[in-house]
Amino acid sequence: MKVKVNEQYNFNVVVSEKTITVDGQALDIDAKELSANTQHIIYEHKSYTVEVLEREEGGKQATIRVNGNLYQVDMEDQYDELLKQLGMDSAAAHKVQEIKAPMPGLVLQLMVTEGQEVTKGDSLLVLEAMKMENIIKSPAAGMVKRILVQKGDKVEKNGILIQFA
Repeated sequence: MKVKVNEQYNFNVVVSEKTITVDGQALDIDAKELSANTQHIIYEHKSYTVEVLEREEGGKQATIRVNGNLYQVDMEDQYDELLKQLGMDSAAAHKVQEIKAPMPGLVLQLMVTEGQEVTKGDSLLVLEAMKMENIIKSPAAGMVKRILVQKGDKVEKNGILIQFA
């Protein structure tokens, strides 16, 4: 599997039941699971706390924190490589058509306008639910085609908030 860290460091990683190999070198690590998303690792007599903060659907992208430092990790397996070789990687990309309300709530603020280009992770709007403010972010890059809500609107769960072109 190919692993890219912070869009600049590339590694070939092989994980088996007993070993982890990075760029052909077997790593001697001691790992202990602290919780579902946190591990304590000892490598070359140094201690690391590794937390998986966010994982994209399909598990191909993750945001992790290692001893307080954030890293964006992108992974490609042999099937992703094959799709690229066949020129089908862009066809397989998931295109977001609309943003739906994840819960019922009140629209407090709109942070985008129709026709605006957004990138993955950009804040789109603030939705208040159960006295908590939730920032709804863009799951992918695209252009805002239509905003179907206004500030002060009450929305139901799965109600369409924004459509993308």
